[in-house]
Amino acid sequence: MTQGPNRLFDDFAKLMTDAAGMAQGARREVETAFRAQAERFLSDMDLVTKEEHEAVKDMAVRALDRVEELEARLAALESAAKPAKAARKGKDEADA
Repeated sequence: MTQGPNRLFDDFAKLMTDAAGMAQGARREVETAFRAQAERFLSDMDLVTKEEHEAVKDMAVRALDRVEELEARLAALESAAKPAKAARKGKDEADA
């Protein structure tokens, strides 16, 4: 009967090991289901990724820089055109 208590402890240890394995498997299944549900929820919200946001932000910065360049160019063209208009107006008045 010396083997009785040892076998009982061995069976109990095996049962606990199996229960721990089942608990880990259940935990993984719950995590997977939760992640899938969270991904579904976020995709329904039409959120953008950080990379997409950064790309659009960079495009907006480049567009604003280009607008500033074009505004400066337009101002330079307009200021260059003013003396030419004034000279033509003065010539037209002198001819009359």
